Amino acid sequence: MKKYTSFFAVLAVAAVVVLTSALPQDGPRMRVYAVAFYNLENLFDTVHDVRMEMVDGVMTKVEDKNDYEYLPDGGNVWGTMKYTNKLANMSKVLSELGTDRLPWGAAVVGVSEVENRKVLEDLLEQPALKDRGWQIVHEEGPDRRGVDCAFFYNPRFFKYQSHKLVQYVYPEGETEHKTRGFLVMTGTMGGELVHCIVNHLPSRGAVSFYRELGGKQIRAIKDSLQRDNPDCKIIIMGDMNDDPDDKSMAVSLGAKRKQEDCGPHDLWNPFWDTLRKNGVGTLKYQGKWNLFDQIIISGNMITGQDHSSLGYLRHEVFNREYLFQPTGAFKGYPLRTHAGGVWLNGYSDHLPTIIYLGKYAPERRR
Repeated sequence: MKKYTSFFAVLAVAAVVVLTSALPQDGPRMRVYAVAFYNLENLFDTVHDVRMEMVDGVMTKVEDKNDYEYLPDGGNVWGTMKYTNKLANMSKVLSELGTDRLPWGAAVVGVSEVENRKVLEDLLEQPALKDRGWQIVHEEGPDRRGVDCAFFYNPRFFKYQSHKLVQYVYPEGETEHKTRGFLVMTGTMGGELVHCIVNHLPSRGAVSFYRELGGKQIRAIKDSLQRDNPDCKIIIMGDMNDDPDDKSMAVSLGAKRKQEDCGPHDLWNPFWDTLRKNGVGTLKYQGKWNLFDQIIISGNMITGQDHSSLGYLRHEVFNREYLFQPTGAFKGYPLRTHAGGVWLNGYSDHLPTIIYLGKYAPERRR
């Protein structure tokens, strides 16, 4: 996988970037924001967890989580040493997202496959992230393995307002396969209303119908948000367990390939050509790259050269040499935590993705 080259020369102070290569010397300043997504591949702590819910005003145990594989006496022999290394590895990647172009990294990071809020708090205590000032948005979901989605955000660049967890709804009568819902975080970026939706659709072990159903439900959330405020900006991210041109994304969600086909309330998927035109993916299976980890934006974020409002600049699959298997039969695959029952002390079976958004700031009075 080739590494993307820099797309502009950056002069940055506290993540406010001057695009001097594109603007006159005395021109307006452009504020640039990075938004990223990363599947953390089974970030579990080392103790058994239970799901708690409020029942008649009292926090009550609902059920045990199926986290037994990630306990010291479980199949992965998941003890303190492995957990500590996993936290260090994940925090290293998270801390580098966006820093090629912005010194303070990402404004918003969506993550998946996290067990609970504690693992998120432990991540933020790691030296690589401790001074970032990031905040957490998380809600316990119903997934039978106990994995959730969550957000980190930097309050300097994303002004949090609210969040909610929208449950994944199975067809009537189907309650056996509980899965992750859709975490919706609302705030402002660049002074504009932005809704971020992070999700992790049902795995490839389930028939495609369930991912298509998930795509329809994300679209319904998007439509509802736009009815409430037609001018809002929407960013949808997650592990879709499908590629951009699969039915769940292209039809059920309706994320389009070409910018010119998008109206302001449509959805555009910039990662479609990343995979199909450039051959770049985020995970590899049987020698073939897939791109399940997508970030999709509403059409009103396609601004072309006019960045008077918050709009798309570019996108990329984040890669570093250390994220890949260096040798063996799986050389060039993402270096994961375990493979074939062997602990590799790696990172994730997925690579992160990033989009960059920009907006011209008002010119200062002389």
